[in-house]
Amino acid sequence: MWRLWLLFDPRRVLVALSVFLFVLALLIHFILLSTDRFNWLEGPHHGATAATQMAPLPPAAK
Repeated sequence: MWRLWLLFDPRRVLVALSVFLFVLALLIHFILLSTDRFNWLEGPHHGATAATQMAPLPPAAK
């Protein structure tokens, strides 16, 4: 394992890993904010539902 750190600079690896994890966390949070169920800022959006129930179609005239 120590030979791996001879190939890569540990500071660059840790900075790159930190940046990647931060971007991944932002991406996951924005995806969750775009859903109706997990939007904790605005709450769930319930669209306007129809007030009347749809009546069945009348029988076809022959």
